[in-house]
Amino acid sequence: MLFFYQIAVLCSLLFFLGLLLRNLIDFPCMPENPPYTGPLVSVMVPARNEALNIERCVSSLLRQDYGSFEILVLDDGSTDATPELLDRLRKESGDRLHVLPGEPLPAGWHGKAWACFQLSRQAKGELLLFTDADTMHEPDALRRSVGAIQGARADMLSLMPYQELGSFWEKLLVPLIHVILMCYLPLRFVRTSPRPAFSFANGQFICFRREMYERIDGHAAVRDAIVEDVWLCRAVKKAGGSVVAFNGSDVVTCRMYRNFKEIWEGFSKNLFPAIGYSTPGLLMLAGMIAALYVLPYLFLFRSLLVGESGVLLFWLPLAQIIIAFICRLIIAKLFRQSLSLASLHVFSQILLIGIALNSFLKIKFGRGTLWKGRHYNFS
Repeated sequence: MLFFYQIAVLCSLLFFLGLLLRNLIDFPCMPENPPYTGPLVSVMVPARNEALNIERCVSSLLRQDYGSFEILVLDDGSTDATPELLDRLRKESGDRLHVLPGEPLPAGWHGKAWACFQLSRQAKGELLLFTDADTMHEPDALRRSVGAIQGARADMLSLMPYQELGSFWEKLLVPLIHVILMCYLPLRFVRTSPRPAFSFANGQFICFRREMYERIDGHAAVRDAIVEDVWLCRAVKKAGGSVVAFNGSDVVTCRMYRNFKEIWEGFSKNLFPAIGYSTPGLLMLAGMIAALYVLPYLFLFRSLLVGESGVLLFWLPLAQIIIAFICRLIIAKLFRQSLSLASLHVFSQILLIGIALNSFLKIKFGRGTLWKGRHYNFS
């Protein structure tokens, strides 16, 4: 029985390594030199207590070299210096930046979806780009994004920005997002398959054709979806639309979190909703993480302690550890992450199990997920 278990774990890791290698091909960077002019783009930024980020974000958007765009920022009831910063940026921008006051959050909505929905009602563009306040954009980001969605004749585009990692905990935990994306999802099928199961979107940067956005009823379609980005992708596919995904690490930068507390709360907010509030699904996820990334170390340490070097308890677990480490190194190289901290991958996976359990407990037995001072429980 142990033999079949160890072989199953090894084969699973080899499969994920193969999928990762294939995804290196199917996750391209955006076009390099598209035209400087094209359809009007409405760039929309929801902002709630973003004093640390909003100036950098908006300033980078104002520097875009694309010919036809407007910028709309919605202040979603901020209690910090965000409104004052936005007012100054608006005055300095001429007519390019429009700042909107947010309306009270209705029942049944989560804050980001409501903010984006309000922004879309004021947008004039043929293309609608939603981006987060904690992003920074290279001057050609908008132009290349338009070139990408136009060239692919897609209805929706999303990308993975470069994740700026400052603290030790950011470097340890945030790369788990890339592991999940590159090792578990066949990105080729995001583009080629109409099945909603093969969906990817990153709410840090999503661009729609207005016609498709309105066809799916925009963010109203995901008003109670905490992981609204992926559910928007699913809605587009269900409506018969096409989706493309790109590696945008050379055009957009994002600083998601700044310390362990923010990471813990942010990941806990998303994890249980991301698997559809399924308790069996969460238990399967925790079990898979333990089997693939944690138990091989326990088998190996036990062998070393008792002086055994058999195939089942030493060589197969060692092979499993090596394959998982190779996957993590490839991802670190691709997304410009710390190669040395990749060696601590097992600890990030142990913490991920803890985050999964915390997400489950807060939603099932607590007040729900807490984000930006608001509690949500749509389970």
